[in-house]
Formats: sequence, C-alpha cells, structure tokens
Amino acid sequence: MEITSVDSFIDYYEKVRARTLRLIEVVPPEHIDFSYKPGKFSIGDQIRHIAAIERFMYGETISGRKSAYAGCGKELADGYDETVKFFNEMHQETIEIIKKLSDDDLNRKCLTPPGNEITIWKWLRAMIEHEIHHRGELYIYLNLLDVKTPQIYGFSAEEVESMSVKI
Repeated sequence: MEITSVDSFIDYYEKVRARTLRLIEVVPPEHIDFSYKPGKFSIGDQIRHIAAIERFMYGETISGRKSAYAGCGKELADGYDETVKFFNEMHQETIEIIKKLSDDDLNRKCLTPPGNEITIWKWLRAMIEHEIHHRGELYIYLNLLDVKTPQIYGFSAEEVESMSVKI
C-alpha cells in the first residue's frame, strides 16, 4: 500500500486506532500490570510502548529529528486510567505532527533510529504495522486472562466458516 495523501492516511490510521482502542477498553484495570512471564512487557507496557514509539520515534523522525524513544515503563503513566490517557495524548500529538506534512512531504526521506534513510510514507506504514503487531499481542494477553475480546471486523473465524460455502 502506497500512501499518497496525508488526509487519507490519517483517515485510515484513525480506523486502525479505533480497533486498538476497542481492545484496550476491555482490559480489566486490575490486570494492567499482567505479563505472561517475568521480564516481558505487561499489558500496560504494551499500551505505553505503542504510544511512546508512535510519538517519540515516528513523530520525531518524520519531523526531521532523531528518535527520542526512552522506553515504556510506568514512569510514563501508572495504572489503567493514566495509561489510557497517555496513549490518547501521544496519539493526538502525533496526528498533529502528521497534519503538518504536505502530500509531497510523504515522498521525502527521514532517518530511522540507526540512521538509515526511509521514505516518510513507508515509515508511516511501518508505524501502523507496529501498532497492529502489538495489538495482536494484547489479544493474546487478554485471552490468557479469559477476557472476552472484541472481534476485529465483527465476526469470529468460526462464524466466517459457518457462513462460507464448503468446497
């Protein structure tokens, strides 16, 4: 998928973000610090990581600055409500940065954290892929906790199978 318009990118990204938010909304606040094993991201870490990478890596680099990502620990936001607030604030800040780009800017180059050049539209596409990756991990975490999670597009795999023709 090539991104040629800032407005259409933002429209698409907000739809991706809405699906992520629907998942975050079902996180039981008492399980924000759950991790499947010691030393791995907790649910809160996952949420803060999506937010901090979006704002401090992608937002900074598309602006021509170096990545300022410094981790995703509780020092950024502690507890469910504060973590969700941080998540939403970082997203809004990043959207404001993206809105300042022109459609032509999407074809400019920016630098990744190790200093490799990448076209901005490709970097923005990677940002969405990054969020979707971590959203998938959140689904697994919540399934381990037996939390009912929202269907991403409205149907489970079993429901799609039951509606499909047999070949």
